[in-house]
Amino acid sequence: MAPKFKLGHVVATPGALIAFTEAKDAIRTYLSRHATGDWGEVSIEDASENELSLIAGFRLLSAYRIKDGTRIWIITEADRSATTVLLPEEY
Repeated sequence: MAPKFKLGHVVATPGALIAFTEAKDAIRTYLSRHATGDWGEVSIEDASENELSLIAGFRLLSAYRIKDGTRIWIITEADRSATTVLLPEEY
């Protein structure tokens, strides 16, 4: 599936990097899902907000559980200049 938006500069917090390493999981899998509009485990309201944000140019938020069950968030800024991968408690 083709990306729906540009990720910009991709960064990850130390906690997210540790989580992916410990889970032996690939961060690119979740970045791809995010970029193609698979928002993961967000509410219906948040998914709808993301769809509106694609058109209106607002921030995008996805939530996933990686292989070991750790929850991660991926946030792309409204101007699409940067995407951050983080643990929810790091927000």
